[in-house]
Amino acid sequence: MQNFEIKVGPLYIEKRIDIYLTETYAGRFSRQEMKAVLDGGRVSLNGKVAKPRLRVKEGDVISGVLPEDKPRGLGGESIPLNVLYEDTSLMVVDKPAGMVVHPGTGNKKGTLAQALLGRGGEWSDVGGPSRPGIVHRLDKDTSGLIIVAKNNQVHRLIQSQFVSRSLSKIYTALVKGHVEFQEGHIDLPIGRDPRVRQKMAVVIRGDTGREAMTHYRVLKRYRHATLLEVKIVTGRTHQIRVHMAHLGHPVVGDALYGERPGGVRLALHASKIEFAHPKNGKIMKFESPLPPDMKDIIEKAAAA
Repeated sequence: MQNFEIKVGPLYIEKRIDIYLTETYAGRFSRQEMKAVLDGGRVSLNGKVAKPRLRVKEGDVISGVLPEDKPRGLGGESIPLNVLYEDTSLMVVDKPAGMVVHPGTGNKKGTLAQALLGRGGEWSDVGGPSRPGIVHRLDKDTSGLIIVAKNNQVHRLIQSQFVSRSLSKIYTALVKGHVEFQEGHIDLPIGRDPRVRQKMAVVIRGDTGREAMTHYRVLKRYRHATLLEVKIVTGRTHQIRVHMAHLGHPVVGDALYGERPGGVRLALHASKIEFAHPKNGKIMKFESPLPPDMKDIIEKAAAA
């Protein structure tokens, strides 16, 4: 038997604990096998015995005992990566749109996690064996900068900068319509959409929403769209997409919160990131130019 303890990192959406653990230990246990472990009372969520239907969220602590069988682990793949920086502690990658960060339901291959394993070397495992090196994530259709950690100490030190909000992330977004103000901020809590499980939403009433703050600045205006620089203070799931859609200006190409024209990717790019190096405290700044497919979307908006 194997004792384990996991602190849940940022999630795409809140999910059942049996699904979360199955994805975390991808390749070792099927969902039915993980359900059996939970039904046997061998797993706790925040110190209380967990049943399969309980939902986990960021910050939860899961602990318990797992059997030692099926130690297949996650396999590496030979996938080229655009690496902007690398040292013995961490790596900064420019992720293309369309690449999933780590395996999950419906995405078992071709992920950033498998690309990292394919490069060899050591990676942090704070997030579990299916998320080697993964400190934070970007949506599949969002391109841009992401930090990966090579050991657990570095992983936790970078995570602490997210928690303290000393790490800065800036995005470039093309949104629909004419944004009224040249600069603004949105301070509205975000939680799960009660009607559509795959979506998040601004939650005005009740206590199900979590604090979310987004700052934006207009870079350029077009006839039917506005190009924005967006800085997120918090890091909630789909934060920029939810907040801009709430203002009536969904991100161009967002099929979930707006309407995706045929063949257009999500016009959201993680363009800048700034943080203190976890080993020496040096301020690290990185910038990613807009990829060609997003440039094309902006050029079409300018010509419309």
